[in-house]
Amino acid sequence: MWSHLNKLLFWAMLSSVTCKNTVLDCKAMKTNEFPPPCLDSETNVVMKGQSVSVFCSHKNKSLQITYSLFRSKTHLGTQDGKGEPVIFNLSITGAHESGPYKCKAQVCNHSKYSPNFNFIIVDPVTAPVLNITVIQTETDQHITLLCLSVNGSLPINYTFFEKHVAISPVISKYNREPAEFNLTRKNPGEEEEYRCGAKNRLPNYTAYSQPVTMPSTGGDSCPFCLKLLLLGLLLPLLVIMVVIILILAFWILPKYKARKAMRNNLARDCGAVPMEAGIYANIHQKQAKKESVPEVGSRLCVSTAQDGAGHSQELQYATAVFREVAPRQQEACDYYKPGYVYAELNF
Repeated sequence: MWSHLNKLLFWAMLSSVTCKNTVLDCKAMKTNEFPPPCLDSETNVVMKGQSVSVFCSHKNKSLQITYSLFRSKTHLGTQDGKGEPVIFNLSITGAHESGPYKCKAQVCNHSKYSPNFNFIIVDPVTAPVLNITVIQTETDQHITLLCLSVNGSLPINYTFFEKHVAISPVISKYNREPAEFNLTRKNPGEEEEYRCGAKNRLPNYTAYSQPVTMPSTGGDSCPFCLKLLLLGLLLPLLVIMVVIILILAFWILPKYKARKAMRNNLARDCGAVPMEAGIYANIHQKQAKKESVPEVGSRLCVSTAQDGAGHSQELQYATAVFREVAPRQQEACDYYKPGYVYAELNF
């Protein structure tokens, strides 16, 4: 029983001392200025849907202070703290939750508000695209690297890497345009891998492009030799084609004109052929009436031939008529031999 009474007496004395200290602190606050609290966060740049924490603290580390957090006029929570900052956890789901935030510190009847605190909502960058352009000379390769992220809040900082080592300074772009970096290499014997990274104000967030591998060219490569060889092959072919075109133009065209003129002449001469055929036929009929000699083929033979241009042309022939005659002395001919019988050939 005495021990229980001793405990009650101890707590009563402790409470009395605490109340006296609180009264003393409140009296002191009447004479000394009570400064406003501080409201801060690890970062003020966030993206939508991100969870963040804010810290409310005071310079006076000896007072038990009640902290309250507000967004505009909306009360978000209250916590008591002494010496250490109090932590409020938030989730930024939209632009309306970006702020302004205030922290109120209260001791006794005294309270002060912190300055406004706002978050900046930033869209994260998307994975950039890396493009490479190479200009090859006899000994060197001049390489141009272009990197662009099509989405993400500006400005965007770009960095170029060879494998995992940065080879460029940070290049900041305030417009939606690619970052450019130029370098020169001496025809290495190994394949080189390049990539780029894009980062904006959003902390701890960097997007990287897909790596692009440059094939090795080898030390004995000769790109100029290949170009000269290709040029040396194309020039003779071009000259040969021009010569062939000229030959065809100057040889075939006159020949074509000559053949065309021949066809025109043949077309004008075609009307005389039937008349000649009728004359030969009449002569043959007159001879057949005067003499009754056996005929060797009494018909007018007509055949068809083609000229060099491939056009048809009729040819008429008269039938030969033979009759026997008495042998005559051929005094002027030493080579005449008796016993032969000659016939006259009439047309």
